[in-house]
Amino acid sequence: MGKVLVVVDMQNDFVDGALGTKEAVQIVPAVTDKVKTAINNNDGLIFTKDTHYSDYLSTLEGKNLPVEHCIKGRKGWEIIPVLNKYAHNVIEKNTFGSTILPDKVKEYDEIELVGLCTDICVISNALLLKAHFPEKNIYVDASCCAGVTPESHNNALEAMKMCQIKINN
Repeated sequence: MGKVLVVVDMQNDFVDGALGTKEAVQIVPAVTDKVKTAINNNDGLIFTKDTHYSDYLSTLEGKNLPVEHCIKGRKGWEIIPVLNKYAHNVIEKNTFGSTILPDKVKEYDEIELVGLCTDICVISNALLLKAHFPEKNIYVDASCCAGVTPESHNNALEAMKMCQIKINN
C-alpha cells in the first residue's frame, strides 16, 4: 500500500536545544519539504518522539549520556514548530528504536526515514525495520538527516548501506 515517511525525533532538544547541532538546524527546510511532499502524495506519515521522564539521569541512557533531553511535557520534547502542525500520527519511544514502529508501517510497500540523529535513532529504527521486513525497500534520505557529528552521520550512512538500506541524497 504505497509509501510511508517516518520522521524521526525532529524535536526542539535535538534541533536547537540541549543536544542540538548546526547540522540539525540546517536540515529543517529539507525535512519540511519532504513532509509536505508526502502529504501532497497521500503517503503515510509517522513522527517519532524521543520521550524521557524526570528520572532520566538515573536510567542507563542517562548514565551514559548525562544530558537531560526530551523530558515529556517540556519544550524540548515537542516537535519543532514548523513540523508540529503535521504531527498527527506520533509514536513516543523511550529508547533509540521504536518496537511498535514495525506494526505501524507493515502495510506499506516502501518505508523512508528522515530526521535525527542519523547515528543513533535513525539507524536504530532503520535496522529494526530491515530486520522485520527484509524484503521491503527501506530508504534513508541523507540530506534530511544529521548526526551527532558529521563523521558519525557518514559512518551511520555507510553502516546502513551495508545492511541493504538504500541511501538517497
